Amino acid sequence: MAPTTALSPHWIPTMTRFLAALTTAVLLAVGLPGLAAAQNVTWGVRPVDSALGTDRPNFAYSVAPGAALGDALLVSNHEQRALTFAVYAADAFTTSSGRLDLKPAGEAPADAGAWVRFDTPTVTVPAGQTVAVPFTVTVPADATPGDHSGGVVTSLRVESGSGITVDRRLGSRMHLRVAGVLTPSVEVRGLTVNYDGTPNPVGKGTTSVGYTIVNTGNTRLTATHGVRIEGPFGWFATDAAVEPLPELLPGESVTRKAAVGSVPAGRLSAAVTVTAAVPGGAALPVVTSSAAAVAIPWSVVVCLLLLVCLALALRARGKAKSAGEKDRIEAAVAAALREREA
Repeated sequence: MAPTTALSPHWIPTMTRFLAALTTAVLLAVGLPGLAAAQNVTWGVRPVDSALGTDRPNFAYSVAPGAALGDALLVSNHEQRALTFAVYAADAFTTSSGRLDLKPAGEAPADAGAWVRFDTPTVTVPAGQTVAVPFTVTVPADATPGDHSGGVVTSLRVESGSGITVDRRLGSRMHLRVAGVLTPSVEVRGLTVNYDGTPNPVGKGTTSVGYTIVNTGNTRLTATHGVRIEGPFGWFATDAAVEPLPELLPGESVTRKAAVGSVPAGRLSAAVTVTAAVPGGAALPVVTSSAAAVAIPWSVVVCLLLLVCLALALRARGKAKSAGEKDRIEAAVAAALREREA
């Protein structure tokens, strides 16, 4: 089974026991009693109280390139038996659902996770006890300025009699800001606008907008955004409903889509505006990107073409009738002249 990571700044014993009991009930219901007992595990993690801070929600450091510091993770075992955990660090990333997560143990870290070293790869915590697990953070001398994110993880792997391995992970975030010039910035890329019409001559079609918001700077960013769609001359302006944006780590991006009902009034334009800010800092200048599409009312065009064709046909018929009447009159005059001459 794929590993799952819960990033929690503090453990909450009551809620954790409830979730464990719920997991046990579900596993029993689907016929996995062996795993049910193994899954009934509760523990918590949090940063140790030290000169670096007390009651910290996570690990956060402001460091210089080449700096080193020591810290520790508290691991609390709420079970009635000793538990042995693997402990390691990993790089952070934002999932497709917008949640900050840590990469699995099998993926070698390349950023903040690679800067952390535990004194021991495993720790055994006696029943009902809390153990401090020391680690060292060593920042490379050539580390780029800005924000680097990762986390420290405790992992408990349980194997059932059927050979299924469950990797339960609980971790705490780690954010490092390396001294230097900060260049927060955000861009909107790949903006596309498409119009899907309707056969109803007086109905609305659908304007779909796709775009990617990219953190192109070297700091973490929080952001809000909006999508506005307008017809020619600003007519029929509509604000689309949008999904909230997650916190974006440097170099990360998120792709979104929005859609609204639009009158097929010719040229339609869409503008995406993004207001970003460094967490705890001032907002950046608003970034706007625009694109356009042509909303052709094909059903109306077809109706107009049919009307034009009908008018042309009636006109041609009228001309033909007039020409036939003229020929008939000329023939009658000619016959009358012949009779007179005779």
